[in-house]
Amino acid sequence: ASGGRPCDAKDFGHGSLVCVCSATYCDTLEPVELPAPGSYLKYVSSKAGKRLEHSQGSFQHNTRSPDFHLTLDTAQRYQKVKGFGGSVTDSAAINIQSLSKEAQNHLIRSYFSEEGIEYNLVRVPMASTDFSIRLYTYADAENDFELKHFNLTEEDTRMKV
Repeated sequence: ASGGRPCDAKDFGHGSLVCVCSATYCDTLEPVELPAPGSYLKYVSSKAGKRLEHSQGSFQHNTRSPDFHLTLDTAQRYQKVKGFGGSVTDSAAINIQSLSKEAQNHLIRSYFSEEGIEYNLVRVPMASTDFSIRLYTYADAENDFELKHFNLTEEDTRMKV
C-alpha cells in the first residue's frame, strides 16, 4: 500500500465521530516505517475526529535545565511484548457474522493486515461470556469431575474455532 485511506467519519450525535467500515470502503493506515535515530513518530486520535493521524518529530538536546527529563536505557528490558490483539467473544462473532462477506473482509483486514492496526494475537474465551446469548460451559453435567460429558458447543464450532 502506498498510503492510507482516510476515515469515513460519521456522527451519531453522542459527541464524537466514528469511522465507517462497510462492504465498499474502509479506512486504512499508511505503512509504518521506523523513524531515523533521534526522531519519533506520533499518532493521535481524538474525540473531535482525528483517527491515528501521524506526524514525525525530532528529539532535541536542551542545554538549559529542562522541566522534564527522559532517559531511555535500551539495554534494560523489563518485560517482553509478544504482540497486540483483542478478544473474539460470542457477541463479537455474532456481530461479525451479521456483516456481508465484503464488510467482514474489510473488518478483518483493518485489524490484522499491514494496512490496519496489525493485531497478531486473539484471545478466545472458554465458554460463555457477559454478552453471550445464553449461559453455557463445556461440562454442564453436575459432578462430572472426569469430564466425561465435556463438549464444544455450537457457538464454538460455528463462531470461534
